Amino acid sequence: MHSEAGVFARSHDLSARSHEQVMFCEDDKTGLKAIISIHSTTLGPALGGTRFYPYADESAALQDVLRLSWGMTYKAAASGVDLGGGKAVIIGDPAIHKTEELLAAYARFVETLGGRYITAGDVGTNTDDLDVIGRHTRWVMGRSKQAGGSGDSARLTALGVFHSMRAGAESVWGAPTLAGRTVGIEGVGKVGRELTALLLEDGAEVCVTDVNQAALQSISQEHPSVRLLSSVATAPVDVYAPCALGGTLTASSAEAIEAKLICGAANNQLATPGIERALNERGITWVPDFVANAGGLIQVAGELRAAAPADVEADVAGIYARCRDIITAAKAEGIGTGEAANRFAERRLDAIPRAL
Repeated sequence: MHSEAGVFARSHDLSARSHEQVMFCEDDKTGLKAIISIHSTTLGPALGGTRFYPYADESAALQDVLRLSWGMTYKAAASGVDLGGGKAVIIGDPAIHKTEELLAAYARFVETLGGRYITAGDVGTNTDDLDVIGRHTRWVMGRSKQAGGSGDSARLTALGVFHSMRAGAESVWGAPTLAGRTVGIEGVGKVGRELTALLLEDGAEVCVTDVNQAALQSISQEHPSVRLLSSVATAPVDVYAPCALGGTLTASSAEAIEAKLICGAANNQLATPGIERALNERGITWVPDFVANAGGLIQVAGELRAAAPADVEADVAGIYARCRDIITAAKAEGIGTGEAANRFAERRLDAIPRAL
Protein backbone atom coordinates (compact mmCIF):
# COMPACT_ATOMS: atom_id res chain seq x y z
CA MET A 1 0.00 0.00 0.00
CA HIS A 2 1.32 3.44 -0.92
CA SER A 3 1.66 6.08 1.78
CA GLU A 4 -0.45 8.50 -0.28
CA ALA A 5 -3.48 6.21 -0.25
CA GLY A 6 -6.63 7.87 1.04
CA VAL A 7 -8.77 6.94 4.02
CA PHE A 8 -11.11 4.65 2.09
CA ALA A 9 -8.28 2.79 0.38
CA ARG A 10 -6.44 2.28 3.66
CA SER A 11 -9.59 0.98 5.31
CA HIS A 12 -10.24 -1.57 2.58
CA ASP A 13 -6.59 -2.65 2.57
CA LEU A 14 -6.94 -3.66 6.21
CA SER A 15 -10.12 -5.66 5.90
CA ALA A 16 -13.28 -6.21 3.89
CA ARG A 17 -15.02 -4.85 6.99
CA SER A 18 -14.60 -1.16 6.31
CA HIS A 19 -14.46 1.55 8.96
CA GLU A 20 -17.75 3.20 9.82
CA GLN A 21 -16.41 6.65 10.64
CA VAL A 22 -13.12 8.56 10.84
CA MET A 23 -13.12 11.95 12.53
CA PHE A 24 -10.31 14.50 12.21
CA CYS A 25 -10.15 16.86 15.17
CA GLU A 26 -8.23 20.14 15.25
CA ASP A 27 -8.28 22.96 17.77
CA ASP A 28 -6.13 25.97 16.94
CA LYS A 29 -6.21 27.41 20.44
CA THR A 30 -4.64 24.37 22.13
CA GLY A 31 -2.75 22.94 19.16
CA LEU A 32 -4.79 19.73 19.26
CA LYS A 33 -4.52 17.47 16.24
CA ALA A 34 -6.30 14.16 16.75
CA ILE A 35 -7.99 11.41 14.78
CA ILE A 36 -10.85 9.29 16.12
CA SER A 37 -11.57 6.09 14.21
CA ILE A 38 -14.72 4.03 14.68
CA HIS A 39 -14.31 0.70 12.94
CA SER A 40 -17.47 -1.08 14.05
CA THR A 41 -20.46 -0.64 16.33
CA THR A 42 -22.00 -3.99 15.37
CA LEU A 43 -21.74 -5.45 18.87
CA GLY A 44 -22.06 -2.19 20.79
CA PRO A 45 -20.46 1.24 21.14
CA ALA A 46 -16.92 1.42 19.84
CA LEU A 47 -14.42 1.37 22.70
CA GLY A 48 -10.70 1.97 22.45
CA GLY A 49 -7.97 4.00 24.08
CA THR A 50 -6.50 7.36 23.18
CA ARG A 51 -2.86 7.16 22.11
CA PHE A 52 -0.76 10.33 22.52
CA TYR A 53 2.30 9.86 20.34
CA PRO A 54 4.80 11.94 18.30
CA TYR A 55 4.05 10.43 14.90
CA ALA A 56 6.44 11.25 12.08
CA ASP A 57 3.56 12.70 10.09
CA GLU A 58 -0.22 12.69 9.80
CA SER A 59 -0.13 9.78 7.37
CA ALA A 60 1.53 7.58 9.98
CA ALA A 61 -1.02 8.66 12.59
CA LEU A 62 -3.91 7.82 10.27
CA GLN A 63 -2.49 4.41 9.44
CA ASP A 64 -2.00 3.63 13.12
CA VAL A 65 -5.48 4.67 14.22
CA LEU A 66 -7.12 2.70 11.40
CA ARG A 67 -5.17 -0.44 12.30
CA LEU A 68 -5.75 -0.04 16.03
CA SER A 69 -9.50 0.53 15.72
CA TRP A 70 -9.86 -2.45 13.39
CA GLY A 71 -7.94 -4.52 15.93
CA MET A 72 -10.23 -3.35 18.73
CA THR A 73 -13.27 -4.70 16.86
CA TYR A 74 -11.72 -8.15 16.73
CA LYS A 75 -10.43 -7.90 20.30
CA ALA A 76 -13.89 -7.09 21.62
CA ALA A 77 -15.55 -9.78 19.54
CA ALA A 78 -13.00 -12.43 20.51
CA SER A 79 -13.26 -11.40 24.18
CA GLY A 80 -16.99 -12.02 24.28
CA VAL A 81 -17.85 -8.46 25.33
CA ASP A 82 -20.68 -6.50 23.75
CA LEU A 83 -18.59 -3.64 22.44
CA GLY A 84 -17.40 -2.44 19.07
CA GLY A 85 -13.98 -1.27 18.00
CA GLY A 86 -12.61 2.25 18.01
CA LYS A 87 -9.41 4.12 18.73
CA ALA A 88 -8.05 7.64 18.83
CA VAL A 89 -4.63 9.20 18.40
CA ILE A 90 -3.43 12.62 19.46
CA ILE A 91 -0.43 13.74 17.43
CA GLY A 92 2.40 15.11 19.56
CA ASP A 93 4.89 14.36 22.27
CA PRO A 94 2.94 13.97 25.53
CA ALA A 95 5.95 15.18 27.52
CA ILE A 96 5.86 18.46 25.59
CA HIS A 97 2.39 19.01 24.15
CA LYS A 98 0.02 17.48 26.70
CA THR A 99 -1.98 20.09 28.62
CA GLU A 100 -5.30 20.04 30.44
CA GLU A 101 -6.66 22.51 27.89
CA LEU A 102 -5.68 20.25 24.99
CA LEU A 103 -7.23 17.18 26.66
CA ALA A 104 -10.40 19.17 27.34
CA ALA A 105 -10.60 20.18 23.67
CA TYR A 106 -10.14 16.56 22.67
CA ALA A 107 -12.85 15.47 25.13
CA ARG A 108 -15.32 17.86 23.57
CA PHE A 109 -14.81 16.17 20.20
CA VAL A 110 -15.44 12.78 21.84
CA GLU A 111 -18.65 14.16 23.36
CA THR A 112 -19.98 15.18 19.93
CA LEU A 113 -20.08 11.50 18.95
CA GLY A 114 -22.81 10.92 21.51
CA GLY A 115 -21.49 7.61 22.83
CA ARG A 116 -20.70 5.92 19.51
CA TYR A 117 -17.08 6.06 20.69
CA ILE A 118 -15.96 5.53 24.30
CA THR A 119 -12.34 6.30 25.05
CA ALA A 120 -9.88 4.92 27.60
CA GLY A 121 -6.13 4.97 28.24
CA ASP A 122 -3.34 3.94 25.89
CA VAL A 123 0.28 4.77 25.15
CA GLY A 124 0.93 8.33 26.29
CA THR A 125 -2.23 8.69 28.38
CA ASN A 126 -2.91 7.73 31.99
CA THR A 127 -5.64 7.83 34.61
CA ASP A 128 -4.89 11.47 35.42
CA ASP A 129 -5.49 12.37 31.77
CA LEU A 130 -8.68 10.33 31.70
CA ASP A 131 -9.90 12.17 34.79
CA VAL A 132 -9.40 15.44 32.89
CA ILE A 133 -11.16 14.06 29.80
CA GLY A 134 -13.97 12.80 32.03
CA ARG A 135 -14.72 16.33 33.20
CA HIS A 136 -15.70 17.25 29.64
CA THR A 137 -17.34 14.09 28.29
CA ARG A 138 -19.33 11.19 29.70
CA TRP A 139 -17.80 8.79 27.23
CA VAL A 140 -14.58 7.77 28.97
CA MET A 141 -13.64 4.66 30.93
CA GLY A 142 -10.59 3.83 33.05
CA ARG A 143 -10.60 6.95 35.19
CA SER A 144 -9.10 6.83 38.67
CA LYS A 145 -11.09 5.23 41.43
CA GLN A 146 -11.32 8.62 43.12
CA ALA A 147 -13.07 9.93 40.01
CA GLY A 148 -15.47 6.99 39.94
CA GLY A 149 -13.57 4.78 37.48
CA SER A 150 -11.97 1.36 37.72
CA GLY A 151 -8.41 2.67 37.76
CA ASP A 152 -5.42 1.81 35.62
CA SER A 153 -5.88 -1.28 33.44
CA ALA A 154 -2.22 -2.38 33.43
CA ARG A 155 -2.65 -5.07 36.09
CA LEU A 156 -5.56 -6.82 34.40
CA THR A 157 -4.00 -6.45 30.95
CA ALA A 158 -0.89 -8.18 32.28
CA LEU A 159 -3.03 -10.83 33.98
CA GLY A 160 -4.70 -11.61 30.66
CA VAL A 161 -1.33 -11.91 28.92
CA PHE A 162 -0.12 -14.22 31.69
CA HIS A 163 -3.12 -16.53 31.31
CA SER A 164 -2.66 -16.47 27.52
CA MET A 165 0.96 -17.44 28.00
CA ARG A 166 -0.12 -20.31 30.25
CA ALA A 167 -2.40 -21.58 27.46
CA GLY A 168 0.45 -21.30 24.98
CA ALA A 169 2.82 -23.11 27.33
CA GLU A 170 0.32 -25.93 27.72
CA SER A 171 0.19 -26.34 23.95
CA VAL A 172 3.95 -26.16 23.46
CA TRP A 173 5.28 -27.97 26.53
CA GLY A 174 2.27 -29.83 27.91
CA ALA A 175 1.71 -27.91 31.16
CA PRO A 176 -0.06 -24.56 31.79
CA THR A 177 2.84 -22.98 33.65
CA LEU A 178 5.94 -20.94 32.91
CA ALA A 179 7.89 -22.47 35.79
CA GLY A 180 11.41 -23.26 34.63
CA ARG A 181 10.97 -21.37 31.35
CA THR A 182 12.88 -18.25 30.29
CA VAL A 183 10.65 -15.38 29.22
CA GLY A 184 12.03 -12.35 27.40
CA ILE A 185 9.87 -9.26 27.89
CA GLU A 186 10.31 -6.43 25.40
CA GLY A 187 9.08 -3.27 27.11
CA VAL A 188 8.71 -2.92 30.87
CA GLY A 189 6.24 -0.08 31.09
CA LYS A 190 3.14 -0.47 33.22
CA VAL A 191 2.00 -3.77 31.67
CA GLY A 192 5.46 -5.29 31.24
CA ARG A 193 6.25 -4.52 34.84
CA GLU A 194 3.09 -6.25 36.11
CA LEU A 195 3.73 -9.21 33.80
CA THR A 196 7.25 -9.57 35.16
CA ALA A 197 5.92 -9.96 38.70
CA LEU A 198 3.35 -12.57 37.64
CA LEU A 199 5.96 -14.63 35.79
CA LEU A 200 8.45 -14.55 38.62
CA GLU A 201 5.73 -15.67 41.01
CA ASP A 202 4.99 -18.57 38.65
CA GLY A 203 8.63 -19.66 38.72
CA ALA A 204 9.84 -18.33 35.39
CA GLU A 205 13.23 -16.79 34.70
CA VAL A 206 12.73 -13.34 33.24
CA CYS A 207 14.96 -11.14 31.10
CA VAL A 208 13.86 -7.74 29.84
CA THR A 209 14.74 -4.93 27.48
CA ASP A 210 13.45 -1.39 27.08
CA VAL A 211 14.56 1.77 25.29
CA ASN A 212 13.84 3.63 28.53
CA GLN A 213 16.84 3.25 30.80
CA ALA A 214 14.88 4.52 33.80
CA ALA A 215 12.36 1.70 33.32
CA LEU A 216 15.19 -0.84 33.25
CA GLN A 217 16.74 0.56 36.37
CA SER A 218 13.39 0.51 38.15
CA ILE A 219 12.57 -3.10 37.25
CA SER A 220 16.07 -4.16 38.26
CA GLN A 221 15.69 -2.55 41.68
CA GLU A 222 12.26 -4.10 42.20
CA HIS A 223 13.25 -7.56 40.91
CA PRO A 224 17.03 -8.10 41.22
CA SER A 225 16.81 -11.57 39.62
CA VAL A 226 15.64 -10.11 36.30
CA ARG A 227 18.37 -9.99 33.64
CA LEU A 228 18.72 -6.86 31.49
CA LEU A 229 19.45 -7.44 27.79
CA SER A 230 19.91 -5.16 24.82
CA SER A 231 17.40 -7.29 22.90
CA VAL A 232 15.13 -10.21 23.75
CA ALA A 233 13.49 -10.82 20.36
CA THR A 234 16.34 -13.01 19.14
CA ALA A 235 17.79 -14.00 22.53
CA PRO A 236 17.89 -17.67 23.63
CA VAL A 237 14.55 -17.57 25.44
CA ASP A 238 11.60 -19.98 25.55
CA VAL A 239 8.99 -17.23 25.30
CA TYR A 240 9.21 -13.88 23.55
CA ALA A 241 6.79 -11.34 25.04
CA PRO A 242 6.52 -8.13 22.96
CA CYS A 243 5.02 -5.53 25.31
CA ALA A 244 6.08 -2.26 23.68
CA LEU A 245 4.88 -0.86 20.35
CA GLY A 246 3.79 -3.18 17.56
CA GLY A 247 5.37 -4.38 14.33
CA THR A 248 8.33 -6.17 15.90
CA LEU A 249 7.54 -9.47 14.17
CA THR A 250 9.08 -8.85 10.78
CA ALA A 251 10.35 -11.17 8.07
CA SER A 252 13.88 -10.94 9.45
CA SER A 253 12.96 -11.34 13.13
CA ALA A 254 10.66 -14.27 12.32
CA GLU A 255 13.71 -16.09 10.95
CA ALA A 256 15.93 -15.21 13.90
CA ILE A 257 13.60 -15.77 16.86
CA GLU A 258 14.67 -18.71 19.04
CA ALA A 259 11.55 -18.74 21.24
CA LYS A 260 8.98 -21.48 20.72
CA LEU A 261 6.14 -19.30 22.03
CA ILE A 262 5.33 -15.66 21.32
CA CYS A 263 2.81 -13.98 23.59
CA GLY A 264 2.75 -10.36 24.67
CA ALA A 265 0.73 -7.22 25.28
CA ALA A 266 1.78 -5.14 22.25
CA ASN A 267 -0.85 -4.40 19.62
CA ASN A 268 -0.38 -5.25 15.94
CA GLN A 269 2.68 -7.40 16.53
CA LEU A 270 2.85 -8.74 12.96
CA ALA A 271 4.49 -6.28 10.57
CA THR A 272 2.55 -7.99 7.77
CA PRO A 273 -0.05 -10.80 7.87
CA GLY A 274 2.33 -13.20 6.10
CA ILE A 275 4.67 -13.24 9.10
CA GLU A 276 2.40 -15.69 10.89
CA ARG A 277 2.99 -18.30 8.18
CA ALA A 278 6.75 -17.90 8.57
CA LEU A 279 6.39 -18.48 12.31
CA ASN A 280 4.21 -21.54 11.73
CA GLU A 281 6.74 -23.03 9.33
CA ARG A 282 9.37 -22.76 12.07
CA GLY A 283 7.11 -24.41 14.62
CA ILE A 284 6.63 -21.24 16.67
CA THR A 285 3.28 -20.74 18.40
CA TRP A 286 1.99 -17.17 18.31
CA VAL A 287 -0.84 -16.16 20.63
CA PRO A 288 -2.73 -13.43 18.74
CA ASP A 289 -2.19 -10.08 20.42
CA PHE A 290 -5.82 -9.00 20.34
CA VAL A 291 -6.77 -12.07 22.35
CA ALA A 292 -3.83 -11.99 24.78
CA ASN A 293 -4.04 -8.30 25.68
CA ALA A 294 -7.81 -8.07 26.15
CA GLY A 295 -7.67 -7.81 29.95
CA GLY A 296 -7.85 -4.01 29.90
CA LEU A 297 -10.82 -4.09 27.54
CA ILE A 298 -12.59 -6.60 29.78
CA GLN A 299 -11.91 -4.30 32.75
CA VAL A 300 -13.49 -1.25 31.15
CA ALA A 301 -16.39 -3.35 29.84
CA GLY A 302 -16.94 -4.38 33.44
CA GLU A 303 -16.81 -0.73 34.49
CA LEU A 304 -19.52 0.06 31.93
CA ARG A 305 -21.87 -2.51 33.45
CA ALA A 306 -20.81 -1.77 37.04
CA ALA A 307 -19.54 -5.32 37.59
CA ALA A 308 -17.88 -6.38 40.84
CA PRO A 309 -14.06 -6.41 40.68
CA ALA A 310 -13.94 -10.14 41.48
CA ASP A 311 -16.26 -10.88 38.56
CA VAL A 312 -14.14 -8.79 36.20
CA GLU A 313 -10.98 -10.59 37.31
CA ALA A 314 -12.70 -13.94 36.69
CA ASP A 315 -13.62 -12.78 33.19
CA VAL A 316 -9.98 -11.87 32.54
CA ALA A 317 -8.87 -15.29 33.78
CA GLY A 318 -11.24 -16.73 31.18
CA ILE A 319 -8.78 -15.60 28.49
CA TYR A 320 -6.85 -18.79 29.30
CA ALA A 321 -9.66 -21.07 28.08
CA ARG A 322 -10.31 -18.86 25.04
CA CYS A 323 -6.65 -19.00 23.99
CA ARG A 324 -6.54 -22.75 24.53
CA ASP A 325 -9.63 -23.18 22.31
CA ILE A 326 -8.16 -20.96 19.59
CA ILE A 327 -4.84 -22.82 19.58
CA THR A 328 -6.69 -26.16 19.49
CA ALA A 329 -8.90 -24.99 16.61
CA ALA A 330 -5.87 -23.77 14.66
CA LYS A 331 -4.21 -27.17 14.95
CA ALA A 332 -7.39 -29.04 14.06
CA GLU A 333 -8.11 -26.89 11.00
CA GLY A 334 -4.51 -26.59 9.85
CA ILE A 335 -4.53 -22.79 10.03
CA GLY A 336 -2.64 -20.17 11.98
CA THR A 337 -3.75 -19.04 15.41
CA GLY A 338 -4.40 -15.55 14.04
CA GLU A 339 -6.82 -16.88 11.46
CA ALA A 340 -8.47 -19.11 14.05
CA ALA A 341 -8.95 -16.10 16.35
CA ASN A 342 -10.31 -14.03 13.45
CA ARG A 343 -12.84 -16.73 12.62
CA PHE A 344 -13.94 -16.87 16.26
CA ALA A 345 -14.46 -13.09 16.28
CA GLU A 346 -16.15 -13.02 12.89
CA ARG A 347 -18.72 -15.60 13.92
CA ARG A 348 -19.89 -13.16 16.61
CA LEU A 349 -19.83 -10.20 14.22
CA ASP A 350 -21.68 -12.05 11.48
CA ALA A 351 -24.41 -13.21 13.85
CA ILE A 352 -25.65 -9.61 14.10
CA PRO A 353 -26.75 -7.66 10.99
CA ARG A 354 -24.62 -4.55 10.61
CA ALA A 355 -26.51 -1.34 11.20
CA LEU A 356 -25.29 2.24 11.55
